[in-house]
This record gives sequence, C-alpha cells and structure tokens, in this order.
Amino acid sequence: MLKMGETTTYHARLVVFGGGRVGKSAILKRFLFNTFSEKHFSTVEDLHYREFAIGALTLKVDFLDTAGDNQFPAMRRLSIATAQAFLLVYSVDSSSSFEDLKKCFDEIREQRSEIQDIPIIIVGNKLDLAAERREILKEDVAEWVFCEMPQLCVKVMECSARDNINVREIFKAFLQLSKISIPPDTTGLHRRSSAHASGGSKSRSSEETSTQRRSRSLIRRVSKKMTKFRDVPQSDTETNECVTS
Repeated sequence: MLKMGETTTYHARLVVFGGGRVGKSAILKRFLFNTFSEKHFSTVEDLHYREFAIGALTLKVDFLDTAGDNQFPAMRRLSIATAQAFLLVYSVDSSSSFEDLKKCFDEIREQRSEIQDIPIIIVGNKLDLAAERREILKEDVAEWVFCEMPQLCVKVMECSARDNINVREIFKAFLQLSKISIPPDTTGLHRRSSAHASGGSKSRSSEETSTQRRSRSLIRRVSKKMTKFRDVPQSDTETNECVTS
C-alpha cells in the first residue's frame, strides 16, 4: 500500500485482470494514449510505465496488462505477487465475464494474505452499449463485493473505453484507495514521462514481437522469482476501510 510520507516519489504496480474481450487493454490505452480501436488483439502480457506529477509528488506506475485466460499460470502468479493494486474488469453485457472476474479475485485472495490492504478497483466496461444488452447490474456487483469483501479496500465503477467515460476516474480511484491525496489546487494525474511504454508509436507487429520476447523471458525467470517470494515473510499492516459505490 502507498502511504504519504516525507519523500515525494512513489513507485507502484497496477495489475489488470479479467476475462477475454472485456476491454482491459482498451481501458489502459484510452487512459495512457487516449486511443481506441475496435479491433481485438489477444494479450499475453504487456507492461507500460508512466510517471505522473501530482502536486509535489512524482508517482511512478507500472501498468501490467495480462492475458484474458490462464495459459501462463506461472506468469499470472508472479503478476499477483508483485502487484500493489488490482484493476479487475468485466463487461456489462456478459454475465460470464463477471464469473471470470470472481475467479480472478479468488486467485488473488488465495495468494495474497494481506489482501485487506491492497486497493482493488472493480470495473464494468462497455457502458456505452444499449440498455437491453446489459446482463450485469452495478448494484448486483456491489452486493457481491459487500458479501465477499466487507473489510477490503474496494471500489466498484463502470466505464466505457470506447466513449472515454469514467476512464480517468478509475485511476483517480486508484490514488484514493492508495491513500495518495490529490492537492486541491491541481487536477492531478499530469503525465510527466512516457519512458519504457510499449505500444503508442510502435506498429502492432513490433509491439507483439517485443511482448513475446518479454513474455518468454519472464517465463524463464518465473520459477526462481516465485521461490524468492515464498521465502519473504509478510510484514504487519494496517487495515483499510472498504469503499464501494
């Protein structure tokens, strides 16, 4: 968990989970590049890095976009182990995608004993779709959160990556749940750097090639890293209050 202190620089990793075709990559690309594509490309694992100026604070964030299936379970476990926050995405027109999200949450809860201290944002994407196509109500998601996560640090939201609705608010919620205050005289989240980001000006083919090389490298290192994580003792933490809306 991120806490305000005397230093003015924080580094965090936000990991994005959810089923296939729910719009995980679309949400990230809308926020990071302000772009949207109707075409769907399967993600193996894609890492974006950004620095943001929030008043006097410099926030360094790794955004880890993960696969919509469980083809690489070792990589998935490593992603869960290294996250400081989670963005769990489902599609409002797919009840099965919400079931996939529940499975993602169960994996996180099983692996992270300090889950009550980890910011979790649950987002229903495709808010732009016609009302008759909706299969999941936000109220039903909030009820599930209340039953499953009564003591956790959680926020429930809906967005449209296509129409750029509430996308920026998702990442403001990440700041709020991480207890990073936004100064009242700023709008927060001013991008300072685009270093080390995949995508953007790259072609899709070169981006995929880079991602595949990075993924193969991660797979080779996973076993050794997971052993190290299991050997590190958990530290005592304070409990955050649950936040739902």
